Amino acid sequence: MNRLIKSLILLLVLTLVSDCNSDADSSNGEVFEYKDSYVGDNSAVVNTVIHLQGADYFSGIAPQTKEQPYGIVVDYDWSESTIDLQETVINNDSYLFTLIQNMDWVTFKFNTIDGLEEFNVTREEVEGWDEVTLSEIESEEKLRELIQVRLEGSEEVTEFLKKLR
Repeated sequence: MNRLIKSLILLLVLTLVSDCNSDADSSNGEVFEYKDSYVGDNSAVVNTVIHLQGADYFSGIAPQTKEQPYGIVVDYDWSESTIDLQETVINNDSYLFTLIQNMDWVTFKFNTIDGLEEFNVTREEVEGWDEVTLSEIESEEKLRELIQVRLEGSEEVTEFLKKLR
């Protein structure tokens, strides 16, 4: 019951915060305000997620901080989205691992018209892709360049995401 109450409060806060953010899909630099945040800082984590791609379809978040490794589960209602799902995973995991220091993994759950699509991503997998330490990226411009390079290899993206399902 206590978990339900916390989830409802978090959902209310998310709704209020997202209503204040009229252009959630383009972070326009604001998302880097949350650089060096922690999974335990729910406000920073939620504000990070609502600045990422697909924020209009964001439906909830569940931080996992009771024991290490720490991570988050991010839920999306993707049934009406026209945004590329694979691009969203690559974009959002890159931002989250860059901005949140102690996050070791993230699970994205996309409720699509065809059912649930789930991606379990670890920091190690993402950083191993290009041998880049994401927490060392200090500007959004540099992160966007890295994401663009990753997305240009569409075959690599497909193979990478197959391993995450």
